Order: sequence, then structure tokens, then C-alpha cells
Amino acid sequence: MRTTCKPKTHPHDDAPDTAQDFVRLAELPEGPQRRALRDELVELWLPMAERIAVRFRGRGETAEDLYQVAALGLVKAVDHYDPARGRAFEAYAVPTITGEIKRHFRDHMWTLHVPRRVQELRNRVRGALKELGQTAPGHPPTVAEIAARAQLTESEVRAGMEALECYSALSLDAEVLGGDGCALGDTLGAPDPGYDLIVDRTAAEPCLQGLPERDRLILYLRFFRGMTQSRIAEQLGISQMHVSRLLSACFDRLREDLLAEAG
Repeated sequence: MRTTCKPKTHPHDDAPDTAQDFVRLAELPEGPQRRALRDELVELWLPMAERIAVRFRGRGETAEDLYQVAALGLVKAVDHYDPARGRAFEAYAVPTITGEIKRHFRDHMWTLHVPRRVQELRNRVRGALKELGQTAPGHPPTVAEIAARAQLTESEVRAGMEALECYSALSLDAEVLGGDGCALGDTLGAPDPGYDLIVDRTAAEPCLQGLPERDRLILYLRFFRGMTQSRIAEQLGISQMHVSRLLSACFDRLREDLLAEAG
């Protein structure tokens, strides 16, 4: 099959003239001949798909993956194009391929789950920023200017601007700006064991109040003053062995009381 180029018919100079080929494809039944013609049409229009993919570079996806997604969109366009509607294939294929790439970004490239409405706001804000940057270079646009250009409210613009940062997440090892070498992970909080201690003390307080005064004093000296059993024994005028037995008895009673309350 021979193809000829008609530069004046298509926006791209190397766009092939495949109108008759698509008419023939629509008439062919399923089989090897139809599959071969379909594959040939995909190959002929592949340069256009790659040009579309190039427009989306620099957004966190590799060029190779973008080409593959664009090629998938092209295959879908070839499979679903109906020449009987009188529309040029290129006019049908461009939005089909572009939509496939945008869906890829929406479904696979967002680290955080962002509602579709917010993604749409992001795209409109991004487009407005690009237009304002061309009309007033060197002048950072205000939220009000972006809202006027994108025909959004200022609140919607802020939501869209926040979504601009949601394509990818920073590594916890990333250095915090102005943090003197501090990593992002170093700024994150962690469970505070002090909270568990407060809960335990609150639960044990009624049980402690039920102990004899000397037992409470021994526990206070041991665990709040940090005194050894020998020093406690010396202060109370009893043996260290006696202090050890009293502590063990306190522990057993407290354990029983706490288990009884929990039950």
C-alpha cells in the first residue's frame, strides 16, 4: 500500500493521507488483512502521537512511558475512528491521545489522592499561570489575577495551587530548606511514651490510695525519689530484705486490684 503526504491538508507536514485506508479498514472483516492494515495505520501516525507526548515532559514521568501511553491512545483512536462521520482522523486522534495521557497522570502519577474537581482546578490554575507569565514576565501573578484569568474564585485558585504540589511526595531523607542539614523525617512527631505513663498513673492512683501509709512511702521513695532499697531500709530503720518483701507484696496487691478493675 502506498501513501502520499498532503501538507496542506493537515496541521503537521509529515501527516500521512490515510483517508481511503480508514474507509477500507472499516469495510474489512476481522482477520489477518484487517489487522495488518490497522498496524500499518498505527505506525504511520505514531510520529504525531510522540509529538503530543513531548508536550507533557517535565511532569514527573519518563519520556519512554509517555510515548507508550500516547501509542496506546493512538491505537484506541485507530480502533474507534469512524470515517463515515466525515471527520478527519487527526481531529479525532489528537484529543483521544491527549485524553489518554491526562488519564495516565490522573490515575498513576498522583502520590496523594486528589478529587477530580481539585485536579481540574489545578489544570486551570496552571494554564492561567502560564498565560500570565507570557503576558507579564518577571511579575509573579497574584491570586486575584489568576482567578480573573481562570474565571475561578480566589478560594478555588488556592485549592488549585495547593494541588500543584501533590504530584509527588518528598522523601523523608530530603533536607529541610533552611534546616541546617535537618532531614524532613527529623521534623515528624513520634508517639510520646509519656502519655502511656499518665494513663498508667491515673489507673493506679485509686489502688495506691488503698495501700497502708508505709507501703505508699516505700513506693514513693523507690520510684519517685529514685532511692535504692538499702537507703530506704536505712531511712525507715528496717532491713533491706524487709523492704524487698514489702515492695513485692505491694506489687502483687496493685496487680490484683488493677486486674479486678479491668475485669
